[in-house]
Amino acid sequence: MVDNTASTFTATSQVGAPAQKQRWRELGLHNWIKIIVVGGLLGYLFRGEIHYVVRQWVNDSSWSHGFLIPLFSLYFLNQHKEKVLNVQSKPNYLGLLILICVIALHILNKKSPARYFYFQAMALIASLGAVVFFLGGWRLIVYSWLPIGFLVFAVPLPQRAYFRLTMPMRQLAATVAAALLALVNGLQTTVSGVIISVIYKGRRMNPDLNVAEACSGMRLLMAFLALGVAMAYLHYRPLWQRFILLASTIPIAILCNIVRVTVTGFIYVLIHPRYTQGIYHDALGLAMLPLAFGLYGFLAWFMTGLFIDESAAVAEDVIIRKNRA
Repeated sequence: MVDNTASTFTATSQVGAPAQKQRWRELGLHNWIKIIVVGGLLGYLFRGEIHYVVRQWVNDSSWSHGFLIPLFSLYFLNQHKEKVLNVQSKPNYLGLLILICVIALHILNKKSPARYFYFQAMALIASLGAVVFFLGGWRLIVYSWLPIGFLVFAVPLPQRAYFRLTMPMRQLAATVAAALLALVNGLQTTVSGVIISVIYKGRRMNPDLNVAEACSGMRLLMAFLALGVAMAYLHYRPLWQRFILLASTIPIAILCNIVRVTVTGFIYVLIHPRYTQGIYHDALGLAMLPLAFGLYGFLAWFMTGLFIDESAAVAEDVIIRKNRA
């Protein structure tokens, strides 16, 4: 005798339950109109900030990865598509209060003589988060906080902060590169800040090696940090492993930049200075990306093999026997 009670109950519950939405087009016309209207209003209010940020992406190669950041955010959101489409959202007026405060501070900062443009651009991201919180409540913000917060990586840092961050990285790269170059027989180096003076076989080479801002590694660091957040989010791992992978992006980016400056120094001294400029210089910088990805992938593989999930190990030891009767 076959018991069909459970299957009958399941079928009944599925018939009574509303159909689950699977595609974005099932969101509904009124929701799409709401998104277009709110997006248009935010775009108009922050049109100056958007124009400036996009111009930075175009003109400054250190921030050219900004074009990819919104695409990654949309991809993150699409990962939770079914949950977002079927969430029972409820407006939260705390989000409206946050939105009013953010816009008020944005206007005050914009009219201030000592305004900070970085905060103006960040106000756009904060306003977007506040709108989502206001219209969707806590249930929607759970699935959208990372796609919204990820947009921070697309906003160029203030020039003063950028210089303060790059200077220690440039000095570190110059110090390590000079020490490694000095290992070559007949080669002497001295470091003054970010300038490396080289004497090879009794002849001083001119001009001196200058670890410029383009060689600071900041470009690689920002792009790789954003990618590290994406990889830690997309790959299912224990939380502590995700933190390690995310934290490892900083030393990996710094190490790769040291390798780049050192290799540039060896090319400058042992081959020819012209191969350290122009397209050769840019190609060497791009070559650091595979190195960074390789180190990052090795660390991920190492942690995967070093620790075994006990639940998975127990599941493998379970023997399932079928009762033919």
